[in-house]
Amino acid sequence: MKAAIFHGANKPLSFEDMDKPAPGPDDIVVKIAACGVCHTDLHYLDHGTPTYKQPPMILGHEPSGYISDAGANVKIFREGDKVLLPAVLTCGVCDFCRTGRENICNAMTMLGNHIDGAYAEYIKVPAKDICHLPDEIPLEEGSIIADAISTPFHAVKNRAEVKPGDTVVVFGCGGIGINCVQVAAAVGGTVIAVDIVDRKLELAQEFGATAVINPTKVEKLGKEIKKLTGGGADIAIEAIGRADTIQEAFGTLRKGGRLVVVGFAGENMSVNAGKIMFFEMEIVGSLGCRPVDYPKIIEMARLGKIKVKELVTNRYPLEKINDAFDLLRAHDENVIRSIVIP
Repeated sequence: MKAAIFHGANKPLSFEDMDKPAPGPDDIVVKIAACGVCHTDLHYLDHGTPTYKQPPMILGHEPSGYISDAGANVKIFREGDKVLLPAVLTCGVCDFCRTGRENICNAMTMLGNHIDGAYAEYIKVPAKDICHLPDEIPLEEGSIIADAISTPFHAVKNRAEVKPGDTVVVFGCGGIGINCVQVAAAVGGTVIAVDIVDRKLELAQEFGATAVINPTKVEKLGKEIKKLTGGGADIAIEAIGRADTIQEAFGTLRKGGRLVVVGFAGENMSVNAGKIMFFEMEIVGSLGCRPVDYPKIIEMARLGKIKVKELVTNRYPLEKINDAFDLLRAHDENVIRSIVIP
């Protein structure tokens, strides 16, 4: 099979021949239809973030495809079935998995990090967490459900606990933030989108935001949001990954408000501890998505309550994968998500 091989940081992926994987008794082999191009992979490529599996290896963690082969113990999948592969696979037996928090599994296995990923023609994975994809969801575009939609879904539904009528401020309208906007709107939230790029704010409105703010064009962002919401938002979601914007998001909340941190920031931040106590504020993190939630997301996409096809703005053949990453590096304001098609 053909695959794009990662040999280490600051090197382009190389297009090479490899052996097609064979399934173990509990595995499936999937012929990849498409795989989303994610900023996480850019961290490995450009910033020296180490992968758990040592290079050479295959990156890519947002795949969809067809069942090619199945192990002897696999009963629910047949050759040709359309499937979605979650970005992170779980063990199912650790304390976190057994108490419903599989997304922070002690033995989590991420595609394109712990094991070879999906920038290839085929991939082998355990069958346990794999989901069927219905015909109503386009198979190629549906690949991005694996992370770009599932991670915001978990943040909005399980960590932010957005309810109908809640006011929600989303900081950052990139690939993750735009889906925080649309999922929060889909479950009944009144969403205010914040970004410094006007085109991204236009897209946020197309995906359900009722108001948008460019912080470079207002005197005080917190004051502007409190004016819009009558005293502050119920929930703020930070999807950028900067300590300063996390702090700024906290400052937009009303008493009893909840801040959800989805973006990864390596630096320390500072908030007023007395305010957290006296106003009963909440600050929670959000990572990935539980396997149990994928069928719910797929059903929302099948019914059109979540847009999928509209999120994919660019497509590349596998041999042009380095061009896809160049586009990601360019920060083109019209790009939401690119996919690679083997």
